[in-house]
Amino acid sequence: MKFSSNTVLITGGASGIGFALAQRFIQGGSQVIICGRREYKLKEARSKYPQLDFRVCDVAEPTERIALYKWVTETCPDLNILVNNAGIQQRIDLKETPDWKTLNQEVAINLEAPIHLSALFIPHLLKQKHPAIINVTSGLAFVPLANAPVYCATKAALHSFTLSLRHQLSASPIAVIEIIPPAVNTDLGGKGLHTFGASLDTFTDAIAEQLKTGSIEATYGFSVESSRATREQLEAIFKQMNQP
Repeated sequence: MKFSSNTVLITGGASGIGFALAQRFIQGGSQVIICGRREYKLKEARSKYPQLDFRVCDVAEPTERIALYKWVTETCPDLNILVNNAGIQQRIDLKETPDWKTLNQEVAINLEAPIHLSALFIPHLLKQKHPAIINVTSGLAFVPLANAPVYCATKAALHSFTLSLRHQLSASPIAVIEIIPPAVNTDLGGKGLHTFGASLDTFTDAIAEQLKTGSIEATYGFSVESSRATREQLEAIFKQMNQP
């Protein structure tokens, strides 16, 4: 895919992987719209790239997803790429009986939103040149980190959805692409939890190069291993990752 001459919507685009992707598209000559829950973060992003458009939106809420779709397609009718990037990661001990609202927020943002937004935007994207839906999953979709059980389950489900979506759209012009990150040094889940992860810029540059060469699954580091592992290898990785 090209990074030039696109109109791109990136959910959760004010920080982390979302903002890094926004930078690459802007630097390539594309128009970028980002959305997120925190207006101050969106404004910080636009202070770095004044050409960014943004909208405050909580993608956990179905009504806000619909409003986002209507606003974007009316104000940016040439939109041709949807990047489902927004996600949260919570460390949860299920023995402590966390309340459903806490658990469901992670499901709503990480899984319901990409499914709903994809369904909303497909009719619009079918009319565009070089359309694409890009879903950001995780290497943990293939082998879970047990102390983030809901996050890993939502990413596994999003990987499965992406495969089905790609199959259903195979005869259409819409490319369905999956970005499968390893741990990346961002604030996902809270500050300081992923400082051991890959450099954000190194990771994003590697992913961008794979996308430019036509990859429909872009992986890096641990996610290369986990996304291609056998069942026996996954069991060994799981034991190693989750040892006391």
